[in-house]
Amino acid sequence: MAEGRGRISYSPTSKLSSAPAVSATSHDPLMRRTSVILALLALAFLGRVAGQVIVMLFAPSWLPPMSEWYSGLLPYPLLLPTQIVILVLQAWISPDLWRGTGRFAERWPRFGVGLRWFSFVYFAVMVLRYVLTMALVPERRWFVGTIPIFFHYVLAAYLFTWSRFHESKASRPSD
Repeated sequence: MAEGRGRISYSPTSKLSSAPAVSATSHDPLMRRTSVILALLALAFLGRVAGQVIVMLFAPSWLPPMSEWYSGLLPYPLLLPTQIVILVLQAWISPDLWRGTGRFAERWPRFGVGLRWFSFVYFAVMVLRYVLTMALVPERRWFVGTIPIFFHYVLAAYLFTWSRFHESKASRPSD
């Protein structure tokens, strides 16, 4: 039952959750706005990943050195594929929201609440990471080696924005 604005949509996975998905049409302005914001945040993250790869391969003088792009918390052979998986998911989410169809165009309110809280904790942990970095490694003040931390803020903003979509009710287009 996935048709119609604001109707409950049951998918095969909806039996796993007591909160049914709510679908909307492609004319939902909130869905379109969310799609654009998520696409811009994904584009920023893509720039970070591309910049890091360019620095690793070519070390151009116009970009910061690798030590500023990479914190070393996750070995780079694992980090890059993880970043690519994130980008693939982001490239799937935004078009689904723009069209108003597809798996990611369904609203899952309970998922949205959990995602929102996760985004808060994620952001707070990255703020703490920044504060500790500044306190324990004074030579990194203020912006040296903080590219990874800044882009974790971007990812937290992405998750927060996506959570707000899930928590919202389908809106009607303004004619």
